[in-house]
Amino acid sequence: MTASTLERPTAPVARPSAREESDVRRGEARPAWLFIAPFGIFYVLFLIWPIIYMLISSFFNTSLVAKGFGSFAGFGNYAEMLTLPLFWESMWHTIFFTIITTIPLVVLAFVFAILANRVRRAQWFFRLAFFVPFILPSAAIAIVWTFIYSPSTGLWDSLRTALGNPAPNPVLGTPDLALIGVAVTTIWWTIGFNFVLYLAGLQDIPRELYEAAAVDGASQWQQIKSITIPLLGRTTTLVVLLQIIASLKIFDQVYLMTAGGPGTSSQVVLGLVTDTAFTNYRVGAGSAASVLLLIVILIVTGIRQLIERAQNRRAA
Repeated sequence: MTASTLERPTAPVARPSAREESDVRRGEARPAWLFIAPFGIFYVLFLIWPIIYMLISSFFNTSLVAKGFGSFAGFGNYAEMLTLPLFWESMWHTIFFTIITTIPLVVLAFVFAILANRVRRAQWFFRLAFFVPFILPSAAIAIVWTFIYSPSTGLWDSLRTALGNPAPNPVLGTPDLALIGVAVTTIWWTIGFNFVLYLAGLQDIPRELYEAAAVDGASQWQQIKSITIPLLGRTTTLVVLLQIIASLKIFDQVYLMTAGGPGTSSQVVLGLVTDTAFTNYRVGAGSAASVLLLIVILIVTGIRQLIERAQNRRAA
C-alpha cells in the first residue's frame, strides 16, 4: 500500500439533520405512547377527574338528586364540617386507628422480615404465608373476622372460654372495642405488604457486613442495631408513610364489619363522607370532608419529604 493511498481523503459521513432526528425520535416514541394510552385514559377518568370534581363540588351545594353542581356555597361546606362534632369524632377515630395500626404493622413486619431472612431453606413459604392474606378481598377478610368475633360461637369467645372466662364478649358490639377489633383484623390482613418491603431491603444489605461484625464479636442485637436498622432507614421511612396514608384512608373494614357502630363509636372520615354524599345525597358537603382528609394526607406526605431530605443530607 503506497503513501498516496494512505493519504487519500475519505468521503465525509452525512449526518441527519436536526429535523430528521426529531422525526426519528417521534417515530420511536409513538409505540410507547400507544402502550401508555389505555392506562392514561383510565388514570384521567377514574383518578384525576374525580379529584377535580371533588374540589369543585366542595364549593357548591351539589346533590345526587339534582343536575349540575347546584348553587354556589363558597366555604359553607367546609365551615359546616369544621363545626360538626361528628366530623371531629370521625377524624379522631381515623387518627386513633392510624396510630394503633401503624406501629404494630411497622415493628412486626420488621421483626418477621429479619426472622424470615435468616431462614436458609423454604424462605418462599414464609413470603407466601405472610403475603397471601394481603391479596384477599376485603369482603372475604371481613366475613372471616366477623365470624371470629361472633359472641358465644366465634373463635375469640371459644378461646376466652377455654381460658376460664365463659362470659360472651361481643367485640364488634362494644363501643370501646369495635375499632380495636377492626385494627387487629387490619394488622393480620395487611402485614404481608410491609413484610415484603422489608425483606427486599434486607436482601440488598451485603452479608459481608454481618460476617465482619460477627468476627469482631458483635452480638445479633448489635448487628441489627448497628447495621440493619441504619441501612433500612429509607425503607422504614417509605413503609411508615405508606402505612399512615393507607390507615388514614380506612373504610372497607369498618363499613363491612361495624358500619361505623355501635352508634358512631367506630365511624371514620370516609364513612362520614359516604353517609353524607350517598345516604343524605349531599355530595358537596361530602366532598368538603374528603378535601379536609386530603389535606391531612398531604401534610403527612410533606413531613415525609422533609425527613427524606434530612436523611440525604446526613448521607452526603
